[in-house]
Amino acid sequence: MNKQPIYASIIEKIFQSKFKPGMREVDFERQEIVKFANQLKIDLPKNLGDLVYSFRYRAAFPETILSTAGKGKTWIIRPTGRSKYQFVLVPDKPLVPNQNMATTKVPDATPGIIAKYALSDEQALLAKLRYNRLVDIFTGVACYSLQNHLRTTVPEMGQVETDELYVGVDKKGAQYVFSIQAKGGKDKLNIVQIEQDLALCAHKFPSLICRPLAAQFMQDDVIALFEFEQGDADLVIASEKHYKLVPPEEVTEADLAAYRKRPSD
Repeated sequence: MNKQPIYASIIEKIFQSKFKPGMREVDFERQEIVKFANQLKIDLPKNLGDLVYSFRYRAAFPETILSTAGKGKTWIIRPTGRSKYQFVLVPDKPLVPNQNMATTKVPDATPGIIAKYALSDEQALLAKLRYNRLVDIFTGVACYSLQNHLRTTVPEMGQVETDELYVGVDKKGAQYVFSIQAKGGKDKLNIVQIEQDLALCAHKFPSLICRPLAAQFMQDDVIALFEFEQGDADLVIASEKHYKLVPPEEVTEADLAAYRKRPSD
């Protein structure tokens, strides 16, 4: 059964019950899903959290919600505590790879058996990052995978989850923690996940330098890697690079000559 029409009816009712023109933030709690599902005479979703998760990361809001955002703006859902959330109006800046960026070829070191049996795009992407040291290459830091699919709680935010955590050390001895959100197929990067990753790293690893990252599969198996930093008002993309894993013989002398001419970051 398609859950989205049911989810859309409930989230629309929650928003409409609270929103007034001019509002930029609209608070609600998970228990209100029960309240409005009963009012609409809709069977409750078995997993109440899945409804919120859906609109935070996968599904578009109903047009009745989107139409209130105004030009150049969009609504997102941020966690504000355990089972507490907030619709927030933010600039509409989709996190998508820049199609005009140069691609760097990297000799593919993914073990064949891993490539053969990876069960999902996300898992395959994380494995390719790990076995090919792409996080090291992208950041210029010696990095090590610490934990994947870490689920924990952060004060004033509630439960958060990141796809993988790396720790690293640079040539000066400075130590880092890198969070990674990985997206394969048609999944889209979401700024809320990056905000949560930054909060998670700051809370769990206060003595380390926090650097939130994201990875996205593109066409032709190109991998886009992003790093984010805090701007004046919102998180912004600080760096983006594209990599393509190829057999070693496909990295030609012409490729190497071109890479030598690239400016250092």
